[in-house]
Amino acid sequence: MTDAVVTMEFHPQPTAGTPTPWAFPAPGRGTLDNGLTVLRCDRPGQQVVAVEIFLAAPLDAEPEGLDGVATIMARALTEGTDKHSAEEFAAELERCGATIDAHADHPGVRVSLEVPVSRLPKALSLLAEALRAPAFADSEIERLVRNRLDEIPHEHANPARRAAKQLSKELFPASARMSRPRQGTEETVAAIDAAAVRAFYEAYVRPATAVAVIVGDLSGTDLDAILADTLGAWTGNTAKARPVPPITADDTGRVVIVDRPGAVQTQLLIGRIGADRHDRVWAAQVLGTYCLGGTLTSRLDRVLREEKGYTYGVRSFGQVLRSGPDGGAAMLAISGSVDTPNTGPALDDLWKVLRKLAAEGLTDAERESAVQNLVGVAPLKYETAAAVAATLADQVEQFLPDDYQAQLYAQLAATGTVEATAAVVNAFPADRLVTVLVGDAAQIEEPVRALGIGEVTVVTG
Repeated sequence: MTDAVVTMEFHPQPTAGTPTPWAFPAPGRGTLDNGLTVLRCDRPGQQVVAVEIFLAAPLDAEPEGLDGVATIMARALTEGTDKHSAEEFAAELERCGATIDAHADHPGVRVSLEVPVSRLPKALSLLAEALRAPAFADSEIERLVRNRLDEIPHEHANPARRAAKQLSKELFPASARMSRPRQGTEETVAAIDAAAVRAFYEAYVRPATAVAVIVGDLSGTDLDAILADTLGAWTGNTAKARPVPPITADDTGRVVIVDRPGAVQTQLLIGRIGADRHDRVWAAQVLGTYCLGGTLTSRLDRVLREEKGYTYGVRSFGQVLRSGPDGGAAMLAISGSVDTPNTGPALDDLWKVLRKLAAEGLTDAERESAVQNLVGVAPLKYETAAAVAATLADQVEQFLPDDYQAQLYAQLAATGTVEATAAVVNAFPADRLVTVLVGDAAQIEEPVRALGIGEVTVVTG
């Protein structure tokens, strides 16, 4: 037996290529003969095409006593048409390798489609069919209403969802749609029937006030011809979209405890209303908020998680609620959960972080780290067509220019430490925050009162 001789070849280590500048992709914009606005974005290599349809059917348009009808309508769009039953429609989608989802929110209804580019004509035909002639059969609407009624108790039992519901109720006037659950209550959902869904659809779903965003590898596709045969065949009246009502809120500093006897943790949600993306302070606000609680290395996590061990994580964020041509408002919030015995100490330390931030400001190192994280990861964040399409649709529903996202990254990179500090301090003033705590009131009420961060009220869970 002879020993084998192994010869190994060594190749030079690959070298990195020359980096190329990245920018958020700019869409082309046009309008079909039926009034439908179309944004298209060719992304070479993206063989799965993403389509986002924005329908100007806002929640504040829901008839009184029928909160949730927009949600039921959105869910019913793919539950049968004038050509296909619900089962047949689902089967046709499956043959295309396509998925369609829809949901309702304050600005309107969003319908999302993803499909391989080779099946785009058929999938767009089905999407157009769902928009043009949904069946809204009594049996399907009744099933969707029952499903929604089944979901509500589970949402109520979820501490984070319960906190969000209570914060909206606290911040906004009772007459405002934003003060009530987005998908309705048990009472309002139970009142929804097929006639109500049909009436809402006929009043607000039309191509003239809708926008389609299409993103993917469109190089070998005659998109104009496909659109003409599909979404272009959708007809409707030319009524204008509803005016956007102003957003008002009461951010008087106070605490509301939603009592959950025996809870071993306290869910906290601290919030107020602030500037949205139309405000020139938005970029600085995003940067400062990220430094405060946007990552595991943020100030809130360093104190509450790393130093004190109260929580697995606390986050601060800004979420746009609804914008109009002249601006709107965003929810600025801090959220997380802490163990029940340390609810008082955790809130005390959280307020100390806010006060120290106002007194001393952010550091240049914090600002630099935030810029690297927010701007540096953008190319990865938008690798998929769906991510690009969703962001473009966000810009549409918030009345922003098509190049907004690209400009935002430039603004983030140019924002200084002083600007970011001022923005986050203004966003989270220690004396103008509404605090919602979902937990055991018997254990946390007195320690929280002792903090002096606002009048304390206890409500049933």
